[in-house]
Amino acid sequence: MDVVGAALLLVLLSPVIAVIAMAILMTSGGPVLFRQVRPGLHGEPFTLHKFRTMRDPRPDEEAWTTDEVRTTRLGRFLRRTSLDELPELTLVLTGRMSLVGPRPLVMEYLPRYSARHARRHDVRPGITGLTQVSGRRSLTFGQRLDLDVSYLDNWSLWLDLKILLRTVAEPFRRGEIVGQTPAEVDDIGLVPPVLERIR
Repeated sequence: MDVVGAALLLVLLSPVIAVIAMAILMTSGGPVLFRQVRPGLHGEPFTLHKFRTMRDPRPDEEAWTTDEVRTTRLGRFLRRTSLDELPELTLVLTGRMSLVGPRPLVMEYLPRYSARHARRHDVRPGITGLTQVSGRRSLTFGQRLDLDVSYLDNWSLWLDLKILLRTVAEPFRRGEIVGQTPAEVDDIGLVPPVLERIR
């Protein structure tokens, strides 16, 4: 289903992908794609690529703390609508990612996971997931990790389908999406009661 779904989406959305690539080149130049090594299945590293939504940091800017300043106007739109994730469909075709699963975070977080939270790497990372349709920016980092584990514990094809449907509707109901700050890594909270709402 991942391969068939990703192939169909790439064909159907190829004009949108082309337009976004041209818009990025015209408004902020190259490169069109942002690339970064992320942990995949069993924590094995792979190169994630998505549409670039920010300019490079200037000499006096810290990369982690200036996301809002460095995000372009087009980038805000791409993030709000999740269109910046479209290039990841090619990673689904090659088996590095799934349509639904825990989002791949940065490699630096791996040593900070508890044994329970490390279970999020027992499955392939997803383009979308339970956290993404449960108010991702309003949740603490710990709550996001707890939701990833809850997804594993409650996985079903029906849950995946509901997450995909919610993903399509999500851009119409959430606000701006900006980056994540390192301070959130230390906030290990409790799972909010959102799983029942999506089932």
